[in-house]
Amino acid sequence: MTSGGIWAKVHKWLALVMAIQILFWFASGLFFAWFPIERVRSEHAMAAAAPAPVPLAEAEAGLARLRTAGLGQAATIEIRRVDGRPAALVGGQRPVLYDLATARRLSPIPLTLAARIAEADHAGDLRAARVTRIAENDSEYRGALPAWRVDFEDGEGRAIYVAADTGAVTARRSTLWRAYDFLWGLHIMDWRGHANFNSWLLVIATGLGLVVIVTGIIMMPSRLGLTAWLRRRKARRLSGLRTRAAAPPG
Repeated sequence: MTSGGIWAKVHKWLALVMAIQILFWFASGLFFAWFPIERVRSEHAMAAAAPAPVPLAEAEAGLARLRTAGLGQAATIEIRRVDGRPAALVGGQRPVLYDLATARRLSPIPLTLAARIAEADHAGDLRAARVTRIAENDSEYRGALPAWRVDFEDGEGRAIYVAADTGAVTARRSTLWRAYDFLWGLHIMDWRGHANFNSWLLVIATGLGLVVIVTGIIMMPSRLGLTAWLRRRKARRLSGLRTRAAAPPG
């Protein structure tokens, strides 16, 4: 078998083995290029919230209430508004949220407060359709736990996740995001977690795909007829040399 035939067989069988994964790579790549990442992340559906700073005097009075209530020390303290009220997020092994006006502990926040936080984050005046407590991470949500999943019936399968300990919005999901995540899992060949793009399976598959491309490039001159044209040209040149050599001297 000629070297060209060997390359052809390698190309054919590897292309057959890799056909489905190559299809996944191209189809998912087209999808990623088509949809802006900002839309996938639902940034277009976020409410434009105006800054709501907490006055220093109000924060100082609130921290004094917390000290009186028995809060002796904290690794970090973040002052912000939660549902329109001044609050302090006290950091530690597990963060705790306090209402500065009453020194009352807010976390883990209740279902109703999580719904209001999600509604304020979502553009428009839609109300939460369902609120579900999340205790474990999965392929859709890998954020702080426990959390609340707040679903909206907005035609796009929107779900906003709110961390129960901090009251912060930790993720925004939609039907488009789920399709993107599914295709990402196919693209990186992590069909369960959709996160690991350093697996040996992906390295091997990418290497085989590279061999398919290289062998295709090697065979290209032959497939385009260039090799045969060069062979014929060489044969004509040799034939012309023989004819001149055999001609009698003038």
